[in-house]
Amino acid sequence: MAMSVHPDERPPGSVAALAARVEEDGGRALAVYREPVGGHWQIFVLLPIDKVAPTPYQRDLSPTHAKRLQEMVKKVDRFVDPIVVVSPSPGVYWTPNGHHRLRALQKLKADWVPAILIPEADVAFQILALNTEKAHNLKEKSLEVIRMYRGLLEEEPKKGEQDYAFQFEAAHLVTLGLLYEANKRFAGGAFAPILRRVDAFLPGTFPKTLPVRVERAAAVRAADEALAGVVDQLKKRGIRHPFVKNYVLARTTPLSRARKTLPGFDQTFQKLIAAIEAFDVGAVRYQDVQRSAIMAIPAAE
Repeated sequence: MAMSVHPDERPPGSVAALAARVEEDGGRALAVYREPVGGHWQIFVLLPIDKVAPTPYQRDLSPTHAKRLQEMVKKVDRFVDPIVVVSPSPGVYWTPNGHHRLRALQKLKADWVPAILIPEADVAFQILALNTEKAHNLKEKSLEVIRMYRGLLEEEPKKGEQDYAFQFEAAHLVTLGLLYEANKRFAGGAFAPILRRVDAFLPGTFPKTLPVRVERAAAVRAADEALAGVVDQLKKRGIRHPFVKNYVLARTTPLSRARKTLPGFDQTFQKLIAAIEAFDVGAVRYQDVQRSAIMAIPAAE
């Protein structure tokens, strides 16, 4: 095992013990060092590939992205981008940011995974929030957030949403995560603009806030069901346009851009559902929807 980058400085006993454990797990601890920004201790390791897995909280693998990475690694004929791992228990190494690179190595039948082992396992949640290996879409990010939420519910039951606001990034992603768990095809993009304005991180511990989140997801689902009924009526009138959901929501939302104070979450969705149910389908023309869709397209930069 190599020494740290500071020859006169010895790593803490816990870090040295972790490096020794890597060896016991069949890996190689190549270097113990302080990273250059915060001066935190880390270990550069080679791990047996069958000991490494993605964290159970992150988004699902994209086969297309994994295949592209596999082809690139094969073309270069070398692996030059180590993943980050944490070790929640002996013999177990989770990567919060290297799921696709790990799959590429598995497909190429590699025996080892080069990795940076971080001693503090809870840093995995922060890394998930900063994961840029593949850009998230709304569904992927929301599912990742709710999986983190459920993990923290078990591991940190005395903490809550406000303690992990950075890792979750936005409160509405928790609510949407619950909806995507139940229905991967849920139209989260249509409701995100409303949720972004009225859904906030809740005070209290995870065991107390999860039931509130479930209730909020149920309110959004009820609005979506009412919206689906209106869309079906419009389709029967021959108005079939991909923007029709957004059109109806834009005309039923109780949130005005001019308002300085916003109603609370419950009040917003009560009013929204009532407005959707009272929506005058007969007054809508196809060209109205089409014109609104064109106006909604952002100008090119």
